[in-house]
Amino acid sequence: MYQLFVEEHFDAAHYLPEYHGKCERLHGHSFKVVIRAEGLTVGNDGMAYDFAEMKRHLREALNQVDHTCLNELEQFAARPPSSENIASWLYGELGPHFDETPLRLTAVEVWESPTAGVVYTP
Repeated sequence: MYQLFVEEHFDAAHYLPEYHGKCERLHGHSFKVVIRAEGLTVGNDGMAYDFAEMKRHLREALNQVDHTCLNELEQFAARPPSSENIASWLYGELGPHFDETPLRLTAVEVWESPTAGVVYTP
């Protein structure tokens, strides 16, 4: 089994209205996102999958949220834009891109600081 991963970043503001503490007020993060996928085989080119393609799919998804107030986006109209909900939303956005590939998307990590993050696995 081969586990592949790529990392990207985005900047956004959000607030968590149901949280009783400083995060209920508007604030921003430089989020780090790591996606992980698994594949059983390596092609004739020596690769399980092209990292550039993984990064392209991730960047396309992150372009929807980069430099926004996440609370104002349709993606988070029904749920607060916590790191947990960002990770599960990204998984839903990215999963279909891997349907026709030899890989299976296995996890999405969202880091809101260098020391705190979440991993979503279905």
